[in-house]
Amino acid sequence: MNITQGWLSAASRLESPNTDQRPDSADISLLVIHNISLPPDQFGGPYIGQLFSNCLDGSEHPYFADICQLKVSSHLLIDRNGEITQFVPFGQRAWHAGVSEFEGRSNCNDFSIGIEMEGSDNIAYTDIQYAVLAKVTALLLAHFPAITSERIVGHSDIAPGRKTDPGPAFDWPRYRKELV
Repeated sequence: MNITQGWLSAASRLESPNTDQRPDSADISLLVIHNISLPPDQFGGPYIGQLFSNCLDGSEHPYFADICQLKVSSHLLIDRNGEITQFVPFGQRAWHAGVSEFEGRSNCNDFSIGIEMEGSDNIAYTDIQYAVLAKVTALLLAHFPAITSERIVGHSDIAPGRKTDPGPAFDWPRYRKELV
């Protein structure tokens, strides 16, 4: 697994239009872990990719009607089977963090990489997801030295009160142990 021109070699590529230039492409210094499931608490299917590609049909599920107009993306998605999809190259800004702040600095999208775990706050993640996340994280830490273990956070850490992911089901000690 390697990174070439901002793309992860082990990932399927599904480019999102929901991206733009970072203010400083050399300033990648934060990794944000998220979760997503569409519909909520259901796994599999094309819906996450459709959301990040602005192709989600609001009539396919009642929940989709409320979110199909959103313009969001992430750099990576790790699904329940450990498959990786990349939506935005790492040098570009993905639209994953929203209103956010880390160590007094707002607009975390400007300086972060976002990884979505297919999951939900209260459903355990899979063993393969942790293994793949650890491998991807190790590669990102080597490629972007300003990202340190202290600069790996959950969405809830940078948007407290607004976001809860990756949620109580995400085993931070296990993840951090697998990084060593």
